[in-house]
Amino acid sequence: MAHSHGAEGGSDRRIGWAVAVNVALTFAQIAGGLLSGSLSLIADAIHNFSDAASLGIAYFARRIAGRAADDRMTFGYARAEIVAALINYTTLIVIGLYLVYEAFMRFAAPEPIEGWLVVWIAAFALVVDTATAILVYSLSKSSMNIRAAFLHNVADALGSIGVIIAGTAIILFDWLWIDPLITLMIAGYVLWQAFREIGGSIRILMQGTPEDVDAAALVADVRAVDGVEDVTHFHVWSIDEETRSFEAHVMRSSPPEEDWKLLRSLRRVLRDRHGIRHATIELRNPGQNLDEGDMPH
Repeated sequence: MAHSHGAEGGSDRRIGWAVAVNVALTFAQIAGGLLSGSLSLIADAIHNFSDAASLGIAYFARRIAGRAADDRMTFGYARAEIVAALINYTTLIVIGLYLVYEAFMRFAAPEPIEGWLVVWIAAFALVVDTATAILVYSLSKSSMNIRAAFLHNVADALGSIGVIIAGTAIILFDWLWIDPLITLMIAGYVLWQAFREIGGSIRILMQGTPEDVDAAALVADVRAVDGVEDVTHFHVWSIDEETRSFEAHVMRSSPPEEDWKLLRSLRRVLRDRHGIRHATIELRNPGQNLDEGDMPH
């Protein structure tokens, strides 16, 4: 147990360092963008600030998700990370749309840009973004919440590369139009990533069927269990990223005294074929009126 706490503490420290360096980088990029006149650098700074915010949200969500279940939250607090992921993806979409707006405004009214300042600050930002992504990469594999924050950083690192390209082109060719063009490319990537990933968090919060669960096959497997006549009131959903839940009314054809055998068979099918370990199964007699319950008349 001590080991797990140590691992969690190490993860939290990595997130803390990532937040700190991203906040510092944001101020540096905003100052550089204002001094140089580069919209793409300011855009990268705004996105970088969202990185810090997303990592901060991810950190607090992880802390909340670690709480044990209680009378108020009988399923526990694991969905705090899903809510955090939804907030972060929504923020990415808002930022992406804002960058598109600003880019078109700059196309309409180009402004002079100090190319060398843009290149040096963007290069520094690229180093910081890459380091931040490395800090949280291993955590992103197992957490939708951290994955959302990680994608913020990947997008920002690509944005920094784009800003370097824009600054270099301005130095060499005086192409002022490339600055808003790069901004549009950053915005496009941000929006593409956000829209691609946000569906997973919405599906969990809406209690949709997990993407890797074939509902029709699941019901067919349950109906095929010896002693089952039919399945009604069937539901399958995700409590969090790792835990799937199942509930149903199962009409038995076997005698009630063999219910324990039937339940064991049903749980084995759910676990082994569909990865479902949390199941609520109500056994009923065929044709039993659901409103009548099990009480004798």
